[in-house]
Amino acid sequence: MKILLLHSDYMEYEVKKKTRFAEPFEGKGERVEEVLVVFVSVEKGDTEETASRAVDEIRDVAEKVKSDRIVLYPYAHLSSELADAETAVNLLKFMEKELSNEFDVHRSPFGWYKAFKISCKGHPLSELSREIKGEDIELTQALKDEERAVSYWYILTPEKELVEVDRFDFSRYDNLRKFVDYEISKRRAADRTPPHVELMKRLEIADYEEASDSGHMRYYPNGRLIKSLLEMFVTEKCIEYGAMEVETPIMYDRGHPTLRKYLERFPARQYIIKGDKRDFFLRFAACFGQFLMNAQATMTYKHLPLRMYELTRYSFRKEQRGELVGLRRLRAFTMPDMHTVVRDMEEAKQEFYNQYRLSVDVLREIGLEPEDYEVAIRITKDFYKENRDFIHSIAEILKKPILIEMWDRRFFYFVLKFEFNFVDALDKASALSTVQIDVENAERYGIRYVDSDGKERYPYILHCSASGAIERVIYALLEKAFLSSKNGMLPMLPVWLSPTQVRIIPIAERHLEKAIEIANELNRNRIRADVDDRDETTAKKVRDASTSWIPYIAVIGDREMEENLLSVTVRKESTIKNQKKIKMSLKELIDVIKKETEGKPYKPLPMHFMLSRRPSMR
Repeated sequence: MKILLLHSDYMEYEVKKKTRFAEPFEGKGERVEEVLVVFVSVEKGDTEETASRAVDEIRDVAEKVKSDRIVLYPYAHLSSELADAETAVNLLKFMEKELSNEFDVHRSPFGWYKAFKISCKGHPLSELSREIKGEDIELTQALKDEERAVSYWYILTPEKELVEVDRFDFSRYDNLRKFVDYEISKRRAADRTPPHVELMKRLEIADYEEASDSGHMRYYPNGRLIKSLLEMFVTEKCIEYGAMEVETPIMYDRGHPTLRKYLERFPARQYIIKGDKRDFFLRFAACFGQFLMNAQATMTYKHLPLRMYELTRYSFRKEQRGELVGLRRLRAFTMPDMHTVVRDMEEAKQEFYNQYRLSVDVLREIGLEPEDYEVAIRITKDFYKENRDFIHSIAEILKKPILIEMWDRRFFYFVLKFEFNFVDALDKASALSTVQIDVENAERYGIRYVDSDGKERYPYILHCSASGAIERVIYALLEKAFLSSKNGMLPMLPVWLSPTQVRIIPIAERHLEKAIEIANELNRNRIRADVDDRDETTAKKVRDASTSWIPYIAVIGDREMEENLLSVTVRKESTIKNQKKIKMSLKELIDVIKKETEGKPYKPLPMHFMLSRRPSMR
């Protein structure tokens, strides 16, 4: 945003003729005496945050020149990078409202040709200019196309019937109804704080980092442990599936001819970094690096399907501020990203089907069952007609109705995409797992393979994130736990992801040595156990352990030491009204937890095993 500030004896303007961008206005103009006139050019990338900083500049100058009247005068001639008319009018109205709290503000109408006279006072502060940088983003062509796209909405039933959304009976599918309403309305901004935000703070998992850009989080030791375990698990699953793990840069040349074309086809807002001679963009997926690798590889049909995987820590998208909330939508996120080069469409469909099942299995092992999310398929009408039986076969896997969004024509680089979407306590949906069939980028990047007849051909490429962003998985687990508490269950994380899996509580000082001995044995067996050695009552220690969602709480007293047994509260078998307590030996407890966490990655306790030695992270 550029502004020119003139402290004036008077400003007089007359409205002449409207342009096609004109806002509604009645009247001929006005004359304002003893006024600070502010000529304003609203530019691309300007937001309310930009306008708010401009208001601060105007307020500062007005106070210095002792003017209590302000004229806001839209003036396109200060910039060659103007915002669209709607944005400009909205921001000018915002500025008018903000300044009206302290000044007599007159705003001349936007989009009209006007004649004006002005008498500048001529003192040292009477002529000033300011430039307020907006967000350095560029809307890709795909984002623009997405805004213009006309969608046709259907429900595909398990019986393979395609039903228009307004004719489908949602009476037994309340969650699906919420998801459909969210998708069709496209209301992404959060008007309330979702429950997981309070939970992520209270459990010392994550918090906002005010010293960074919006949408960039800090992760405490508990959060880093949960996040790293999920990263390890999804990576192992993709490697087991047959992917080669690679690593690629997080920034790329914005002017690179191939990458530039792909940027235009990807529906994401960009972070731009100014270099000495070139501008760079921060990646919003691992596609760029992996595709450049594939373009240099020598491949034949015998190597296909060829799968490449990277855990991107981080990927970056300049999401809109109103949509940024907690872990649901971020600007910096960790994305497990797998790309599969396939020979032809038949092989692409087989991989799509297999990766759909892989995603179901990955989420289930993480702790998210099919009933916890809704399925969406995005597809072009032509592809659906040509592959109807294949699309219908996908509905058979989970045996639940799924949302179909169909387009008359292809807006993006893919012809088919699925998403698993979690619907939270505020009825907002967020995509987790996804797979896309890409029909453009092999040719764009020059990725070729030699077929059985010796001829070079362009393959198809599948984009897959078997879990979705790691941060969003944590969000879904926290929201699921909150929703379960509404049904009388005790909220908890899966045992393999719980920072502390067993809390040992000694009743008295004489039981502390035994508690430490038990905790050490559990930790030797790769079970995260700690000891509450604080000078608190047993009841408070148990309450604190429950508030921290500890899956197993073991109390040690005289009787337990005599019987050589533990008195254990098992969280997942308890309710808010009735907590299950059982006696078990240490070996039995170890066996139960090992069975429950079998096949999952392990990391040791993220902090000291004695609670008295731990700082509070908040």
